[in-house]
Amino acid sequence: MTTVAAYAAPAAKAPLERTTIERRPVGEFDVLIDIKFAGICHSDIHQAREGWGEAIFPMVPGHEIAGIVSEVGPGVTKFAVGDRVGVGCMVDSCRTCENCLAGLEQYCLGGNVGTYNAVGKDGEPTYGGYSQKVVVDENFVVRVPDGLSLDVAAPLLCAGITTYSPLRHWNAGPGKKVAVLGMGGLGHMGVKIAHALGAEVTVLSQSLRKKDEGLKLGADHYYATSDEQTFQDLKGSFDLILSTVSAPLDLDAYLALLKTDGAFVNVGAPEEPVRLNLFSVIGGRKTLAGSGIGGIRETQEMLDFCAEHGFGAEIELIRADQINEAYERVLASDVRFRFVIDTATI
Repeated sequence: MTTVAAYAAPAAKAPLERTTIERRPVGEFDVLIDIKFAGICHSDIHQAREGWGEAIFPMVPGHEIAGIVSEVGPGVTKFAVGDRVGVGCMVDSCRTCENCLAGLEQYCLGGNVGTYNAVGKDGEPTYGGYSQKVVVDENFVVRVPDGLSLDVAAPLLCAGITTYSPLRHWNAGPGKKVAVLGMGGLGHMGVKIAHALGAEVTVLSQSLRKKDEGLKLGADHYYATSDEQTFQDLKGSFDLILSTVSAPLDLDAYLALLKTDGAFVNVGAPEEPVRLNLFSVIGGRKTLAGSGIGGIRETQEMLDFCAEHGFGAEIELIRADQINEAYERVLASDVRFRFVIDTATI
């Protein structure tokens, strides 16, 4: 076992504090990673505050991990010491169900093992990236391309893949009109990726506060959802709306913005149930859908895509002792656009 420093929430809604955790010995197919950077995702806050239900404490959040391989098990073939790597939202799955075999480990029928707030196959709780090191099976580690610096690559392991996967699945590309709802950590990556895929991109945000930045990142149009006129002007406009918002929405109003056969895809996960009038999907043969992260193969594809197009996340680098302040700023939408922890400061 290796003892490493980490930041953990000792109990639900408690401030995170510096502590130590034990990492398992490096097994035959394991990779030991010296974590360099860890992104802060809104889902870290949901889980640390038990917004999505009962959680495991103490909790070390963090599933946007970028670092350097420092040791490999004797059976490891995919990585070597010194490699630049990443770990996202899961660290294991059953590997035998039809979804796992199809490269959809995120939808493992037995449930994948989360990078934190989960129980591994060894029966021990998993601890995430707000720490100095992590041990992960090589099959759940991805390579960070040389064209991406580790700090801007870290948020791609959740925010990047969570937007890339549905954009690819619903065929965002040339000739398609895509709206990204919300201009935060996920939304800004949705804009960059949809633009790079060749779609015509519109941002739907509460206000026009981030309009200049949205246009700079690749949006063609930018509208405020607080303006009722927006919903009149954009009726029947979009092939795909990607919602990154984790607050309850008036789904009927947004479904009206879709073309016939359009899809409204949720990647933001509100803590409360939402209401829906089914006539909003029946009229126009519309789809209301959700999407999780991507599988390991698709996550690697996404990293390579971002490197090829020359972009990572837009980040604000912070020290570990600023995590609690960063949580409050995320909730206040006061971040451009993703906080990343410099883990050397833990």
